[in-house]
Amino acid sequence: MVFFTPSKSLFSGCLILGAGLLQAKAFENSRTDNLVVYYGQNSYNAANGGNGAQKSLATFCEDDTINVIPLAFLNNFHSTGGLPEFDMSSTCSSSGNPFPGTSLANCHSLADDIKTCQAKGKIITVSLGGATGDTSFSSNSQAEAFADTIWNLFLGGKSSTRPFGSAVLDGIDLDIETGTSAVGYAAFVNKIRSHAKGANKKYYVTAAPQCVFPDAHLTDVLNSVAFDAVYVQYNNYCGVQNYDNSNAWNFNVWDNWAKTKAVNKNVKIYIGAPASSTAAGSGYVSAATLGKIAKETRSKYSSFGGVMLWDASQAYENGHFDKQIKKAMGSGSNSRIQRRRL
Repeated sequence: MVFFTPSKSLFSGCLILGAGLLQAKAFENSRTDNLVVYYGQNSYNAANGGNGAQKSLATFCEDDTINVIPLAFLNNFHSTGGLPEFDMSSTCSSSGNPFPGTSLANCHSLADDIKTCQAKGKIITVSLGGATGDTSFSSNSQAEAFADTIWNLFLGGKSSTRPFGSAVLDGIDLDIETGTSAVGYAAFVNKIRSHAKGANKKYYVTAAPQCVFPDAHLTDVLNSVAFDAVYVQYNNYCGVQNYDNSNAWNFNVWDNWAKTKAVNKNVKIYIGAPASSTAAGSGYVSAATLGKIAKETRSKYSSFGGVMLWDASQAYENGHFDKQIKKAMGSGSNSRIQRRRL
């Protein structure tokens, strides 16, 4: 995400295909107090001179604080051997132990943590994009073929090169921040949805655009296909630091999009924010301030779904900012939403 300059960025487009788990306290997309936290880039380490070891994924699933964890990032759609590249910094990347003949990281060591989190009602997704990499398509047919690949590598399909082995992720998150063409993204999402129609669990689609409206990379796909949630990166002039400036803060614009332009009129809109002062070039506010913003936004806009943070490492090192904001934004409700079955 460009939202967060110290590492590959997070906020752009997000597709989340999340599972309707059977466990107690399963993820509910219709709630207004969900917390999304990106994991994988260890941006605290990058921003603080290597002084920070990323905690295990399971560490962030020990209680009910976090509801959704996108794994960041799948940042190269077209790489060696016809497969993508997946880079989770020191946790797992192609520089470690890629599958033979490819640059696709073998992250089987994360499979148990993923399953542990899912068993506790979290949804774990894969985030496609980031601030760097090759994340574009030359045609709709190429995008559809790539959707087949993603389905087989991370979701409900089969492949001998599944990065997380037998663990089946709950969706994909599009964080597209590079490229000049919108070709293929709608075809990509539609093909994923086509696969998911026959699945034995529920999948969600989300996106994470910049707060500047319309988003430079995701507008076409946002207006063309149904999303379950949109994690708006509140940085730039429209960031949370300018919440009191009506000429800058624009949640009302995104709420209006949700109700008038979005294909899914029940789409949830999240406030995306940095989890510490070193997570972004600007936009960081205290948990108390962000909690106040979340509560006021919830009371005004029915599309509000919760808060999204970049990233887990920053939150952990900043006094467990994830726990702070979960408490500060208070309890929401299970709003009246018809969750879309893919």
